[in-house]
This record gives sequence, structure tokens and C-alpha cells, in this order.
Amino acid sequence: MKTQYHINDKGFYGDFGGAYIPELLHSNVEELLQNYKTVLNDDKFKEELKTLLRDYVGRPSPLYYSNRLSQKYGAQIYLKREDLNHTGAHKINNTIGQILLAKHLNKKRIIAETGAGQHGVATATVCALLGLPCIVYMGETDIKRQAPNVEKMRLLGAEVRPALSGSKTLKDATNEAIRDWINNPEDTYYIIGSVVGPHPYPDMVAQFQSVISEEIKQQLKEKTGNENPDYVIACIGGGSNAAGAFYHFIDEPSVKLIAAEAAGKGIDTNHTAASISIGTTGIIHGSKTLMMQTSDGQIVEPYSISAGLDYPGVGPMHAHLAETGRVKVIAITDSDALSAGYELCKLEGIIPALESAHALACLNHISFKEDDVVVINLSGRGDKDLETYTKHLPHGKQN
Repeated sequence: MKTQYHINDKGFYGDFGGAYIPELLHSNVEELLQNYKTVLNDDKFKEELKTLLRDYVGRPSPLYYSNRLSQKYGAQIYLKREDLNHTGAHKINNTIGQILLAKHLNKKRIIAETGAGQHGVATATVCALLGLPCIVYMGETDIKRQAPNVEKMRLLGAEVRPALSGSKTLKDATNEAIRDWINNPEDTYYIIGSVVGPHPYPDMVAQFQSVISEEIKQQLKEKTGNENPDYVIACIGGGSNAAGAFYHFIDEPSVKLIAAEAAGKGIDTNHTAASISIGTTGIIHGSKTLMMQTSDGQIVEPYSISAGLDYPGVGPMHAHLAETGRVKVIAITDSDALSAGYELCKLEGIIPALESAHALACLNHISFKEDDVVVINLSGRGDKDLETYTKHLPHGKQN
């Protein structure tokens, strides 16, 4: 059942969404729009996707009861272990779906953008799986700070092209990917990694990621007898892992939805990526949404210690959920995220991605009851962030 929170027939979530694109991209986006719902609902497509998610990705990902976190924060805390997926994050749920769609549309060349590199690795992985050439655009800054993922992409056969403009991060990589798509409209498919971009991308990516909340409901029912938790917490940059974690709970008013966005050095500084907390309505990468911009509409360069959250906007779905009050947004600083990451390492023997650490940091901002059931979407593993974690490790805490 469609409600006020879901996308309408024109591609809008309330006031946010749409497809604000140059004429040269109209045919590409229209082709997707005319085909994606039909393909996604095709029984053969659904079976192929289900099989790959099970046998290649390793789904369902575990829902792990975190005993020591639960003891510390006085609640029943579960971690949805997307970090255990093949490639180490939730991103592959979407790239598997989109590469099958690209195959259906007979596209011969794949492009993608990436920030933290997880989407780039996931795209390179599925391109290798189907034998398609892959070009991944990545900001020069992110190439340096996410070196392990860059090497993985190259090992998988992808070409990594640096974005050298602006802050040389995710926004700029997306700009370069869109330019490529404009120049190669016939044979190229653009796998967008988050719930951003022109319609139908936000809806399509959310549907592919919704397997996360679908599994949470089934797994909680088995573990607790109730499929609905009291809280679902997820980090949010563009917002794909949060969209997946929230999807099947959006119309369950008893479930509190919490989004952790990157405050960077603080939302009152010039070093932040908290686009919901301080953003205003604008258009970025083909979508009307909340974004960080000056009074005359120029994009404010974002900052976060986490490359995957370093984006000046947010998906239109999340802009709408925040504006309507359905989702509570908590801005988490770099230092709070690092502390939460170190804590999970020590309490549970799990090294989370810095993105996921932002979600974990929300535990310090919420007062729980002892019987509250809390699910945190652990969107990725922290291998790619080891250098950052090590660099900021508090003096004397190495052991």
C-alpha cells in the first residue's frame, strides 16, 4: 500500500524528488523509467536476483544480538550484519540488481561513482561476474584515503578515474560520471550507488536495498516473536543503507526511525556534511532535495572523516521522511563516530566502517528502556578505514 511516505507516480516523495536532467540524458532516464518496474516484477528476474543474493552475496546477513552493547546501553541491541556480505557492505544488494537490469537493457559498458569505495568495489565485482567493462569515478581525495578499495577495484578489472575538481570527493565523482553518461548515452549504463539522482534511481535503489528490512522483520520474528523493533538506526549520506533498513518499517508508526548524519567537526563549523540538519531545498545531481548551499545556490563543499558520508545532499526519500518527522535525524561528529567505532572493536570484536560507526554513536544520544528492541544497521566493515582508525587512536590505547 502506498502512503504519504512513498514515492508518487511523478517520482516525488512529498516535495522532493523528480528528474531535473539535461536534455541529452532524457532518453536514458526515460528508458529506465519505462522498464524498471516491469523488469523488477518479472518472475525470472526476481528468481535470478534471489539466487545471486543467496549464493553469491551470502544473504540473509545475520541479525546479531550484541550482548555487551545491550548491557552497556540498557536495551536489547541487535546488529544487522551487512558488513558480512560479499565485498563487505550493503552496496552489493543494489549493484547485483542494477547489473541484471543493465543486462536486460542490453547495455555493454558500466560506469559508477564512489566515495568510500564500497560501491565502486561492489560495481567492479558484478561487472567481473558478468564480463562487462567497468569505469569507476572517484574523487582524488578519496582515492588517497581509501587506497585498499581502489586496489580491489583495479584487481577486479575496473578502471578507476580520478575526479580532480572541487573537493575531489563524492560530489565531484558523481559530476564526472554524469558527464560520461551524457557523452555515451547509447551503450552505457550508470549504476548509481545511493538513493540519489533523477527518478527512478532513488526508488529503484531503495527497492533493491529493501531486502535489509525484509530480513530484519523475519529474523526478529524468529528471535523475539515480534517482527517490529522499537528502533531502527542507520547512518545516512546519500542514504541507501538507511533506505533499505527503514523501507518495511516506514508505515509502522510504533517503530522509531533514527538517521545518523555526518556532523564532521560540528554543524556550526564549515567542516560538516549534515545536509538535513543545516540544508535547504535545492537541486543536486538531477533531484530536488535538501542540500548544503549558499544563499545564491552554490553548493557548499562537504566534510566528513567518513568518505561515504561526505556528500552535500541527501536522497529525496530521506529529505521527505525528515521533513514530515517520520525520521529523527541525529548529527554525529567525527570524534563521536571514532569513539563508537573503537567501542565496538573492544566490546564485540567487530571493526565497523566509519560510516556505520556514526549509527553506533547514536546510542549515546537516546534514552532507552530496558526492554526496547534496537536494530542498528552495520552497513559495512572497517578494513578500508584502518589507517584512519590507527591515526586517531587515543594515546596509550593501542593495547
